Amino acid sequence: MKLTIVGCGDAFGSGGRSNTCFRLDSNGRTIVVDFGASALVAWSRLGLDTNDIDAITLSHLHGDHFGGLPFLLLQAQFVAERRKPLTISGPPGLKARLAALCEAMFPGMMRNAWRFPLTLVEITPGSAQLIGGFEVRTIEVIHPSGAPATGVRISNGKKIFAYSGDTQWTEALTDVARDAEFLMIECYAAQPGVPHHIDWMTLSQNLPRLMAKRIVLTHLGEGALAIRAAMEQAGLEIAADGKTYDI
Repeated sequence: MKLTIVGCGDAFGSGGRSNTCFRLDSNGRTIVVDFGASALVAWSRLGLDTNDIDAITLSHLHGDHFGGLPFLLLQAQFVAERRKPLTISGPPGLKARLAALCEAMFPGMMRNAWRFPLTLVEITPGSAQLIGGFEVRTIEVIHPSGAPATGVRISNGKKIFAYSGDTQWTEALTDVARDAEFLMIECYAAQPGVPHHIDWMTLSQNLPRLMAKRIVLTHLGEGALAIRAAMEQAGLEIAADGKTYDI
């Protein structure tokens, strides 16, 4: 699998980074993990084609993780003139929340006769489904968002990409990370005190329990960015928009 970090920022643009959006390519198929509000701008900045996307899977339903979907759907309809099917999967509640988001941003847009087949799939946390040619397994974490928030494991049959989603520290993260070739994990804060997010002090204490071969930190807020040298000294990598990895 090839990973392209389209965006790895928090909700507030800390460090000038775009909202979360990770592209995975394998065997001629493309799945995207999260599509935050600024993701389409970041996608275009990298010179990527939205028609490459076979599927999108969402960790949770906050705007910096799924708020870019109305822009993507309209761009696919009227600019890219998309024809191939698009599958969007996410936690229970996806269908209603996406419809409400689209209606709020572009009233009436969901009444479009889409020129491409559009399928919405709600994945019950703890289960797996085949999405866009990849196995997508979700595990519930702790991050109030009006619907279950999940960590995500994506497999191409040979390698596993794991992603924490947004969450405070929870034992579920050991299951998200287990035996993954690559773990992308959020570390929003430097010190404890920010609710529903991981801080560096807590994460550093629990790193030995995360059984992934490679760990990269994402979703860093200003406080965490200020101590990135300490994170790198601990042997971890820091995500950056536009960076690519072979998994």
